[in-house]
This record gives sequence, C-alpha cells and structure tokens, in this order.
Amino acid sequence: MSEAAHLVQYIVVPYRAAANGVAPGEIRPASSEFGAIRIANSMASKFAGVAAYEVLIDKETGDMESPRILAQIGTVPALDD
Repeated sequence: MSEAAHLVQYIVVPYRAAANGVAPGEIRPASSEFGAIRIANSMASKFAGVAAYEVLIDKETGDMESPRILAQIGTVPALDD
C-alpha cells in the first residue's frame, strides 16, 4: 500500500493496574510528537503507565498500523510484533 493511503497520527494511551498487569484506558489524540510526549508526561502520575505513540492510520479502513513509541512512562505492555 502506498504512503499516500496512510495518515500519521499521534496518540497517548494511559494504562491502569489490572488483575493481569495493566489495561489500556481511553486513547487521547495529540497534534504533534512533542504534544503527545507532553500529554504523556502530564498524565504519568495518575496511571500505572502511559505511552505516547506515532501510528499510521489506513485511510480506507481506519486501522492503526506501525506503532512507534515516542515516550513510555511506568508500566506499559510491550508492542506485539
């Protein structure tokens, strides 16, 4: 698939403590890489872990692909390959 079929989006995912480790909370969008890192840092004290990601969004399906970690604070699950 061509690069033009994808959008770059920045997101922040908080993680709460759960019985089996951590569970993801509500995804927060960010307008830039710097903004995602800033949001993650500001949320860190309220959650077991927080991660900021850059993801590619498939314009046709809306699926998120190719996550890249920008910041990881606290307990964050590993990305599946």
